[in-house]
Amino acid sequence: MSLFNRIKTTFRARFPRRYPWPGLDMVLPGGQHLHLVGSIHMGTRDMSPLPPALVEKLSTADALIVEADISGNESPFANLDIPPPLNERLNEAQLAELERVADELGLSLSMLETQPLWQLAMVLQATQAQRLGLRGEYGIDYQLLNAARARNLRVIELEGAESQIALLRQLPGDGLSLLDDTLTHWHTNARLLQMMISWWLDAPPADSKMELPSTFSESLYDVLMHERNQAWQKTLQALPAGHYVVAVGALHLYGEGNLPSLLK
Repeated sequence: MSLFNRIKTTFRARFPRRYPWPGLDMVLPGGQHLHLVGSIHMGTRDMSPLPPALVEKLSTADALIVEADISGNESPFANLDIPPPLNERLNEAQLAELERVADELGLSLSMLETQPLWQLAMVLQATQAQRLGLRGEYGIDYQLLNAARARNLRVIELEGAESQIALLRQLPGDGLSLLDDTLTHWHTNARLLQMMISWWLDAPPADSKMELPSTFSESLYDVLMHERNQAWQKTLQALPAGHYVVAVGALHLYGEGNLPSLLK
């Protein structure tokens, strides 16, 4: 590396560029130039179109990297086994709380009977997001994927939808902990969604180590956040030298064990 490039890299490390969206630049020792974007998988109408400066980054990138390519029409939930009735999988308190939340969302328990507990949790979370005005077509990764396709830009998956479903299927007790956490932190999750929307519409947080409201138990946080961040760290460090836009869930960029801190 030339003296000029060493000085430029040191300056950028000490005075990182601030973006009006949750994003930051990193240069890894292998010559991988990363622009990390804190995505929200469902967004509001005001989050579309994407900031022109973010779209411009795709024009100089060698690839867009996402958790999973969600631009297709295939359902990742096909061919799941039909589980026992809910009253055999949940205790009375859990069933009552589920019924209360489902009623709040206008969902029928009979419709949820045939779903694994982890999928049930995801349905509740997605419906809650829709009630807050969020839609999948305004999600940041979905918009980035469309922009990349329009530019014939290569797309790289960190995991892929099948791997994500496999992870959820491996959760103990059919994903009971995920459903429990979803019900326990129901209102906190709504506040967290609104906070992440404000990161895109108003301003992102300045401190990547900021404390975020907890919506997962420690064991579940390890599986869904820490372990995935560690796997993504290795994948990104193994990339060929080049320029990449990397879109991951916004929560992976902040809090304890966040992806940028691992890459540093």
